[in-house]
Amino acid sequence: MTGLWGSRDFRLLWTGETTSMLGSMVASTALPLVAVLTLGASTFQVALLTAVAWLPWLVIGLPAGAWVDRLPKHPVMLACNTVSMAVFGSVPLAAALGLLTMPYLLAAALLGGVAKVFFSLAYKAYLPALVGPGDLLEGNAKLQGSESATQVAGPGLAGLLAQAFGPVSGILADAVSFGVSVLCVRAIKVRETVVPVERTPLRSQIAEGLRFVLGDRYLRTLMTFGAVSNLALTGYQAIQIVFLSRTLGAAPGLVGLVLAVAATGGVAGAALAGRLGARFGTARAFLLCEAFAAPMLLLGPLSGPGWGLVLFVVAEFGVCAGVVASNVLTTTFRQRYCPPELFGRITSTTSIVNYGTIPLAGVLGGVLGEAIGVRETLWVMSAVLIAALAMLAPLVRLRDFPVTAAARPLRRLPLPT
Repeated sequence: MTGLWGSRDFRLLWTGETTSMLGSMVASTALPLVAVLTLGASTFQVALLTAVAWLPWLVIGLPAGAWVDRLPKHPVMLACNTVSMAVFGSVPLAAALGLLTMPYLLAAALLGGVAKVFFSLAYKAYLPALVGPGDLLEGNAKLQGSESATQVAGPGLAGLLAQAFGPVSGILADAVSFGVSVLCVRAIKVRETVVPVERTPLRSQIAEGLRFVLGDRYLRTLMTFGAVSNLALTGYQAIQIVFLSRTLGAAPGLVGLVLAVAATGGVAGAALAGRLGARFGTARAFLLCEAFAAPMLLLGPLSGPGWGLVLFVVAEFGVCAGVVASNVLTTTFRQRYCPPELFGRITSTTSIVNYGTIPLAGVLGGVLGEAIGVRETLWVMSAVLIAALAMLAPLVRLRDFPVTAAARPLRRLPLPT
């Protein structure tokens, strides 16, 4: 085996992450289906599931980054996957006992979101130690490619499980996938060298990460664009199952099939990211991917029942391809560019802004969906994503992203209270 496939530890990480992501993709479709078909949830309640799953980034994102910088990443990843396995495993048990309610489902999504915060921060900081700087682009492309592949298989599998065994079976599959991930991560032999972090007060360490990000024009630009982009994409995705199921009348199996076929765009995007970066430069390739993805979203609200669903598939395919390719490029840029001893805090700072808009988007999508209509809300979110492209103007003159950090910290940034 050539490249990173020849590394036992990378194969274990890839296997564990791919398996857990497949389970998560199944659950991302199964949770709304349980809410809609089993619990009779409203459009707002379905959108609220997305909101609470991402709310932990707003509440604990900044301190989590400082904590992760202090700790070895491998045990953190193990603990997070174990917690996720227990949380999502409790949902089918509650359903079997007749105790499953909408508040219970929201609580499971919230606790799973907390575990995801810590896992994401530790995982992104652990990868450079596992594969080395020269293999980061290849590693990120392989991981993003498999994640996109799970987005293909996950919704379809969720739809099949829902029709065969009921919607809650998809959440059980998610719990099992986290168990497999625990076994794989535990078997990895590489242990990263923990960069010593000065034991200053936690809020001082948080402020250090904030100063670095806000003082760097590249990180700052990507962070603000990511926030608005996620607002639009999540507001769109939070109600897309309601749109497909109720507005277009698609059966659960067909909903899963539509989302699965559309998600193949992510596989294509991950495969092309490295080639686009080499051909056009990493920064220009990123801009091309985002400029391609945004207009494609407009095709979604034009779709209709029957063969009209093809437009929805094309829209989601294009968006997935562009967004996944751009994610590979920007993730590799941050891992090369940011100092290792600050990586957790830098990631948490950018993530709290990027992901912090996701709970708002979930609520906003639900509110607008009930106020002006589901299809009309899809139009609004599409327009927001296109408008956000103007925020990338500071990157237009770059061919490649830089590989050396040159940020100037803001000296008078107030400490968090």
